[in-house]
Amino acid sequence: MTAAPSVPPPTPPGPPDAGGASPRGVADYRRIALLTDGFSRPFYAKTAMSLLRYRPDDVVAVLDAGEAGKTAADLFGVGGDTPVVAGLEGLNADAVFLGIAAPGGRLPEAWRSLICDALRRGADVVSGMHDFLGEDPEFAALAAESGAALIDVRKNRERDTSTGLPFRPGCLRVHAVGHDCSVGKMVVTLELERELVRRGVDAKFLATGQTGIMIAGEGVPIDCVVSDFVNGAAEVLVRRNEAHDVLLIEGQGSVSHPSFSGVTTGLLHGCAPHGLIYCYEVGRTRVKGLDGFEIPPHRRLIDVYETLASLRQPCRVIGVAINGSKVSAEEAEAERDRIQAELGLPVCDVYRHGAGILADAVAELRRDVIGV
Repeated sequence: MTAAPSVPPPTPPGPPDAGGASPRGVADYRRIALLTDGFSRPFYAKTAMSLLRYRPDDVVAVLDAGEAGKTAADLFGVGGDTPVVAGLEGLNADAVFLGIAAPGGRLPEAWRSLICDALRRGADVVSGMHDFLGEDPEFAALAAESGAALIDVRKNRERDTSTGLPFRPGCLRVHAVGHDCSVGKMVVTLELERELVRRGVDAKFLATGQTGIMIAGEGVPIDCVVSDFVNGAAEVLVRRNEAHDVLLIEGQGSVSHPSFSGVTTGLLHGCAPHGLIYCYEVGRTRVKGLDGFEIPPHRRLIDVYETLASLRQPCRVIGVAINGSKVSAEEAEAERDRIQAELGLPVCDVYRHGAGILADAVAELRRDVIGV
């Protein structure tokens, strides 16, 4: 019998860059101020909204001078009575997290004075932007002077290509994919993790984007990895966590998105999932940011996802997660019934129905694939 190929040890994640101090892990902060100044709308502030939803006890305030006096719930519908304030005075914040996904990942110029103020006060600044704070001379000098840290979540040292070698046989991998970007793939995998853990399953969410990393404290910023290493970075992330029984890998972009399909496909092949959760937003028909492009029909996209994934690892879509945030409860229920009949798959909106139906689908897949 031919021996199975040996699997190389995973490359440990490199530490984030810092300014004047050795940075803490992003999950260690307990007094976070979320900076959304001028961008406190759901379209931009998905990072802030996710931190308010999944780390509410760690957020002390939202920074937006134009909305001061309101609450997070007033602005975003989440976060309860977390106050919206004009500045850091009196907050004793240990970190300022940049709470938006800005177009192109660019730092708003108007935020420079706010970031400088945070650094002078000794507060660490955590950013998921493509513009790296640690490479800005003014920010770096202020951080060095005060002892604050500049943590660029997207900065990485991923330099591994994929080996294509198998993962631990008992590790089930489920990956969220979507019909477009920003449709709730992260939320679906986080809610599914919660439900599986509640049922006593050894499940773990794997973050592949800046917001997920800020919530989970670790992961790979896959959209900022050099293209040759995207597959390898996803593979290393899985291999680092394959001792768990179920891995829930956050998705990015869409296989049909003219801008981001490369990241989507590399992640799909790198994590080699057994099952996929297909996510979409009710009513969205055109690609976000590229209104000239129509989104293909669900059935066509599902076929493409299954075909691409199965080139490395036999894989199928096991459930559908609808994002009904822009429609009424009645419209969401009608959509759920329609798509369930059309696709013949279990369907839910994790906010309205919980993730139980998807957890059932994962349990069934695990019995089929792993035998437990």
